Amino acid sequence: MNFGGIYPECSLRNAHFVVVPVPYDLTSTYQPGSRRGPVAIIEASTNMELYDEELKKDTYLAGIHTTLPVEVDARGPKYMVSAVRKKIDRVVHAGKIPVMLGGEHSISLGAVQAVAAKYPELTVLQFDAHADLRDSYQGTPYNHACVARQIVDCCSLVQVGIRSMSREEAEYLPKSRVKSYSADYVFENKNWAQMVCKNLRGDVYVSIDLDVFDPSIMPATGTPEPGGLYWRDVLSLLRLVAGKCNIRGFDVVELAPLPGMVAPDFMAAKLIYRLMGYMTK
Repeated sequence: MNFGGIYPECSLRNAHFVVVPVPYDLTSTYQPGSRRGPVAIIEASTNMELYDEELKKDTYLAGIHTTLPVEVDARGPKYMVSAVRKKIDRVVHAGKIPVMLGGEHSISLGAVQAVAAKYPELTVLQFDAHADLRDSYQGTPYNHACVARQIVDCCSLVQVGIRSMSREEAEYLPKSRVKSYSADYVFENKNWAQMVCKNLRGDVYVSIDLDVFDPSIMPATGTPEPGGLYWRDVLSLLRLVAGKCNIRGFDVVELAPLPGMVAPDFMAAKLIYRLMGYMTK
């Protein structure tokens, strides 16, 4: 089974996009289950129409290859981040675009580190309900609640959709280099997407925590927050970024599938495919 259910599947050599499943959720702090996200996304993707009705093209013809999942390292999140970095590093140095499927958000650090090693001026665009800027949580800086704080050490960071943070994060944010746009900012400013894009240029990595979406359309996340963004909100920014910048890789994380409810899985798969379409001519 591969992303899109493509037959015959594109070889790694000829692929433009390489989909990397990472079924890992060790540090989940509310509802676990995102380890089942990658397989749910891939299964849902096999039911998509491969013709994109918005873009009027068959995006899969650019070449999509799906790898075996990254093997879980039970020693802890630091080791898992390292395993992800090694896997994504091979994809990037093969000249491919990595598309990582989570799994919890902590794994995004390994992917960002790998992409930033090749593109040192990289900026990360983070879609998220949560700031994820804690210095440490539950005894480790590699917790999913700390991933953005770790990313800041190697890249510029722009956040969109934030509507939940701790006092520690609220006090850190004004002193940091992070550009953070709340969900309220999105709803209150007509030109919000253009304002966000002013902070983006050149090489960009996109990290999409699915809890950025309102739980009315994306209930299948470990830490849902009310007041989130909607389908067209997220697509409007992704479309602008893809047109302005070089997206060197992206991830979609934190899908915790709900038994008997496939709509969130399908939405995640369609989001991935649509962003691939925006990134190809």
